[in-house]
Amino acid sequence: MTDTEKHRPDAGSQAPATDPALLEALREHVHGALPTTIADLSALVRIPSVSWSAFDPAHVERSAEAVADLVRSTGVFDEVRVVRSAVEGDTPVDGGSAAADAELGQPAVLAVRPARNGRPTVMLYAHHDVQPQGDDALWETPPFEPTLRGDRLYGRGASDDKAGVMTHVAALRAVHAQFGDDLDVGIVLFVEGEEEFGSRSFRTFLREQREHLAADVIVVADSDNWSTEVPAITVSLRGNTTFKLTVTTLEHASHSGMYGGAAPDAMMPMVRLLASLHDDDGAVAVAGLSAHDAPVPERSEDEFAAEAALVDGARPVGSGPVLSRMWFQPSITVTGLDVPSVANASNTLLPTVAARVSVRVAPGQPATEAFAAVEEHLRSHVPFGARIEITEVDTGDGFLVDASGWAVQEARTAMSEGWGAAPVEQGIGGSIPFVSDLAAEFPEAQILVTGVEDPDTRAHSPNESQHLGVLHRAVLSEAVLLARLQGRA
Repeated sequence: MTDTEKHRPDAGSQAPATDPALLEALREHVHGALPTTIADLSALVRIPSVSWSAFDPAHVERSAEAVADLVRSTGVFDEVRVVRSAVEGDTPVDGGSAAADAELGQPAVLAVRPARNGRPTVMLYAHHDVQPQGDDALWETPPFEPTLRGDRLYGRGASDDKAGVMTHVAALRAVHAQFGDDLDVGIVLFVEGEEEFGSRSFRTFLREQREHLAADVIVVADSDNWSTEVPAITVSLRGNTTFKLTVTTLEHASHSGMYGGAAPDAMMPMVRLLASLHDDDGAVAVAGLSAHDAPVPERSEDEFAAEAALVDGARPVGSGPVLSRMWFQPSITVTGLDVPSVANASNTLLPTVAARVSVRVAPGQPATEAFAAVEEHLRSHVPFGARIEITEVDTGDGFLVDASGWAVQEARTAMSEGWGAAPVEQGIGGSIPFVSDLAAEFPEAQILVTGVEDPDTRAHSPNESQHLGVLHRAVLSEAVLLARLQGRA
């Protein structure tokens, strides 16, 4: 038994095994179609579909059309649409109409096949937008040129989440090849175009498309696996809140030699203010931020240090079990600073400094409540009478998955047969805020959070990659799940 097997949590109960002949037919199709699946994934990776406002939206539009063509290729749907909804909170100007004046979100792909003969309906979710590539110099291969190295395909979005898109597409191709027009299970496919930009139009989209989106089971293919050999079902997600913090001390920049030592430059209170967010052990030190209490499997700090790529001498921060810190405790990260670069630094006192702050919120605490606690902390800890502004606030709630339903049992069996290993139930330190929106809109639906990532995927980072063995097994597992639901009343 390996260390990973010793420390991973046990899987829950499973449904009965799949018919061997059906399982073998699906396995043969998925395996035979894998080169096409990889080629289609590579074509998607070549489209730099960054959804952030500072990037060209034409790329996201091109990506949406490419995804729509792939969805049509499955043969499952009579109609596949590219749709856009208004960003929540936008209102038309006087005399205008919402359609004409509201800001529209990025394009999504929606396809629907109604259920027949009393079968359940499944919503399949993924997103086709990606994070910016960041510093090209940190990439070992071009970020938008898919590159195969060993058993991994490198490129921005190769895993997060264009591999999720292709998991759905390839699984639907396999199921359609098996059942053809006799497919009775209902399928709703929703591929979002702005998940990496805060899903700003998601709630509007839910309201507008509610009739089409209603489902008994929701499969979200945007999470992690325990390893490249062991799948996982994600049962908890942290929430998040992000904001821009601006600190100002001077009306204008001044000579550091003439005024330094008496006049406070903006960096001084900014550094102190940010440092106040953590204690000496690196744990969050903000009153009002809560933690979730739940058991976690064992993982040593040495194992964590290797997985997280800590440099020699660096040690983990915080206290308590390592996985509890990542899954169930809050964290605060400064993800960006607007300051002069070292190359452009001059001998002046900075009048204004801005920071982007990201707060991960323990599951169970509303994100708005967490933001209020952080805001109160910042305003009460401002040094030297500096002026602060907190703007561009975004919040999203975490989620705790009910793993007791029949859909989770079906998924456990499908994953066990598709991977050759039973899935584990794990928490994720990241956030997928729209999951709580889906749960609120469809409270009777069972939600399955799955994914194609693994501990070395490096999503959002330079050298992101998709393990092709994981992709293969994820496609087969989803195809098995859909085929099993074909036989379920």
